[in-house]
Formats: sequence, C-alpha cells, structure tokens
Amino acid sequence: MKRQAKPVWTLAGLALAVCVVAYLGVTTEKPASHSVIVQAANLEQAAEAVRGAGGTVTHELGIIHAVAARLTDAQREAVARTPGLKLFANLGVEVAGKPAPETAYPTVTGAALLHRQGITGQGVGVAVLDTGTYSHVALNKDTAGDWRYIAQYDAIADDLRSSLPPAEISKTNSGVSVYDLDDSGHGTHVSSVIVSSANASARTPKYGGIAPDAYLVTVKAFDGNGVGTYADVIRGIDWVVANKDTYQIRVLNCSFSAPPQSHYWHDPLNQAVMRAWQAGIVVVASAGNTGPDAMTIGIPGNVPYVITVGAMTDSYTPLDPGDDVLASFSSTGPTVEGFVKPEIVAPGGHILSMMEITSTIALEHPEFHDGGAYFVMSGTSQAAAVVSGVVALMLQNEPFLTPDDVKCKLMSSARTAVDDQGQLAYGIFQQGAGVVDAHGAVYATDLTCANNGLDINKDLAGEQHYRGRANRDESGTYYIEGLDGYMWSDAYMFSDAFIWSDAFIWSDAFIWSDAYIFSDAFIWSDAYMFSDAFIWSDSETASINVWVEQE
Repeated sequence: MKRQAKPVWTLAGLALAVCVVAYLGVTTEKPASHSVIVQAANLEQAAEAVRGAGGTVTHELGIIHAVAARLTDAQREAVARTPGLKLFANLGVEVAGKPAPETAYPTVTGAALLHRQGITGQGVGVAVLDTGTYSHVALNKDTAGDWRYIAQYDAIADDLRSSLPPAEISKTNSGVSVYDLDDSGHGTHVSSVIVSSANASARTPKYGGIAPDAYLVTVKAFDGNGVGTYADVIRGIDWVVANKDTYQIRVLNCSFSAPPQSHYWHDPLNQAVMRAWQAGIVVVASAGNTGPDAMTIGIPGNVPYVITVGAMTDSYTPLDPGDDVLASFSSTGPTVEGFVKPEIVAPGGHILSMMEITSTIALEHPEFHDGGAYFVMSGTSQAAAVVSGVVALMLQNEPFLTPDDVKCKLMSSARTAVDDQGQLAYGIFQQGAGVVDAHGAVYATDLTCANNGLDINKDLAGEQHYRGRANRDESGTYYIEGLDGYMWSDAYMFSDAFIWSDAFIWSDAFIWSDAYIFSDAFIWSDAYMFSDAFIWSDSETASINVWVEQE
C-alpha cells in the first residue's frame, strides 16, 4: 500500500558564525600559539608589547586601544608581565538568529560520525552531471572557508565556464567567477546533498552535505526543463573522463534516467558510462522514479557495472528507524539482462537541500520552498546523491580503491530490511543489499563481492556481453538462480514491521551479483526483446527523474 504524508517541517533562516579559536594544548614540534586580545593605553603600545615578545599582531583594534595577536605560552607570559597591559581570551561570538537548517541524512547514514573523525571527502572530486548549479557560499567553499568549486562545464554549449584546478587552489583563495547555470534547480539540489558545507550548529559541526569538503565539478547537460539530448549527456561524460586527473574526479553522479531501448551494451549513453567506470571513475546512478513495478530501472542505472541507487524514506521521523519504508516511487529490478538492481537504497524522501527560489522546480512547487535557500524534494536522484557523497568519504579514507572495490564495500556494509523473523521485508530487486551505511562502508574490508564474472574491456570491445542471475518462472515470479528462497512476485509489498539489520547474510561473496556470458537463449518474453535495427540519433533524450509526491 502506498504511504503518503503531508510534509511537515520547521523552516529556519541562515546564520553566520565567527570562529572560536580556543586553547587546544596540542604538543607539536612547533610551540602552539593562541589568539588573545592585548589592551594598553593605546594601540601602538599594545602592538609593541606583542612584537617585542615575538608574537604576531593579527588585528588592530584601535577603538579599544588594543590588538588581537597570536602568542605562544611563553610569549603570552612575557606580555602579561608588562606593566599597564590587559590580556583577554579571544572568545567566540555568535550573531543573533538561527543556524542553517539541519539536514537529517548525514546523521541517518552515519556520515556525521565520519565528519567528527575528519573524514569529509577532502581531496576527492565529484562531478555532478545534471542541470547545473547556482552560486552559494555553501557550495563554493568547504568547511574551512577555502575555495573548492573547481570547474563548471556546459556540455550543451561545449563551454568551460569556470575553472580552478586543485593544483591552483593553493595559489589563490579568491576563487573564480561562478555562473548561475541552473535554471531547473535539480542540479543545485543534488549537488547540495553531496557537498553542502552549510553548518547547522556553531558549536558542534552539523554539515548539510554528506561530503562537505569534496571538490565540486558541475557538468551541465540538461536544460531548465530537465531535458537533455544523448549527444549533450555523452559529451559531458567525455569531458569528465578527459579531465579526471586535472580536477581529481573520482565520482560521477548521474541523477537522471531514460527508458531502455536496447540491451545495456548497445545504448551509446551507457557505453559512455562504462568508459567512465573503465577509466577508474565510480559512477553512481539513480534507479528512477517509475516504480514500484518490476523491471522499471532506467538507463544508465541498468548498466551492470555501476552503482544503482533506490530510495527509502523515514516517514518524517528521521530519528526513529522503526517506521522507515521503501519509497513507493523507487524503480525496481531486475534489468532485462537479469541483473539485480538497485544495488542499494538511500534516503530519498522529503530531502531538504538547496535550490534557488526562481528555479523552474521551485516555481512549480512553491509550497516546498522556504523562501530562502532551501527546498524539500523526493526522489532517487537525491538518494543517488547521498551515495555519491558516501563514495567521496570512502575515497578520502582509501584513495587506492577501484570502482569495483567501492561497490563491494557499499554492498557488503549495507543494512538489509528484515522482519521480526529475520526474513526479508522487501525483495532484493527492491532494496538490493539494503540501505547505505556510510560508516560501515568506509571501514568495510571485503573487496571481492562486486561485478564478479564481468570483463568491462571485453564488453566495450563487443567481444562478450553479460547477463545476471535473475530469472522468472512460469508463474511470473522473479528469482535468483542458485540462491533459493529469495523471490519476489508482481505483488509489490510494503512492510510496516521491519528493521534495517546489520546481521543479514545474503550468501558467500554476494553470489547474486555474479554474471554469465549473455546468450540468445535467455529470453524473458517477446515483450522484452529489443530490435537490432534500432537506429540511434543525437536527438535521443534523457531527463532528470520525474517529479514525485513527498514520501
């Protein structure tokens, strides 16, 4: 039964915070320095006392006859002994008003815990192939206030609109001119889920994005209505692959879909995605918003190599996992070639993220905009963005991981929805390996459970193509060959009594993700046969995922 609820949330304004510089007592080879305010009869006397002790003046505060300075313990003691001086700690100050709205998904996925451990996606480039982005400080800069928006490429116009490669960031922190390329709003929303550095707390950091220190690379391939041609999308992917080293691109987020019109290997957009995976880029694709029926996965989510993400929702109670459900709109596998999709699911219901108020989506659905910078939206696009952020965290922690390694760690650490009897609450064609666990994925050790039996080089060369273990019996029930007991019929089920379990064991080495060489004898029915005579043209279109009601 489809579950719907009216959106309820508290809208908060943005706020600024002045950094608190506190005494840390860290022992290093170089004596630690601390920020203090030194007050005297006049500014000159205060400055002279600081410099005479070997300290550094950082601010001249003439209005109170003082300076702010950096002093070591020994320097501070020397200054304190100077007659007529007063020393004050440079305490933090918070402006009146409320902090930025707190997003739930970093906490729900375990990413917030990783942030406190210093794992924030730093040094990892994430390319978002979408409708573009608009300029906002939380997207332009990381949590330290340093520039991290490193490139904007308009694949429609074939124009590199702005560029500041990581190698150049150390030379300037002034950044580059950022263009508001996003007429739709979708690309900004997705990008913010991944990298927003907005902080909801001045005391304990609560960042808005999953990977708030990752580099952001925008690739615009879709117009203000969210539609793009195959040619534009493929050109965008081509640019990402060609420039992956320049911008340290390790992740490509694809929150869009199109109906399959051929086998996965024959589709030119899928071929481009496979090239990106072959080049070492982790491709994360949304499952699509056309569920809940079986075999509704769109392209490029139907590519067996990539990480395809479905959506779950928390029923507006993010801190209570007991009422979480699989989103009814989340597209479901298997694919025509018999692969289990999606691989995992992630938060995708009523996701709070940034969007310009004049964007097309915001204008069409004003009731979900807070009138400032934030918009609430549901979809597997947002779920894919969550996983892209998690991948950035994984790659910061272990830069040597291959795309197959990343996929395995995500799947082996996912938490499966099971009922109180330990049985699956949803079929594997609905939830894949389960809901993403960022903390578990970062520290997972299994690297051998994904894309077994697949050879992407032979696939792209046309030497071999592959099928998965999914099949369907005479009664119409889908099942996994070699894995008894895991079936799903056409009767789509929503379970109210389940938990996301850490203990569910699928089978050794994820046998259901293995592949066979494709055979013409593998036929679902005549309804799923594609014609080799299909002619592709550059006018073929893809689009951002369709609008769905909030869940």
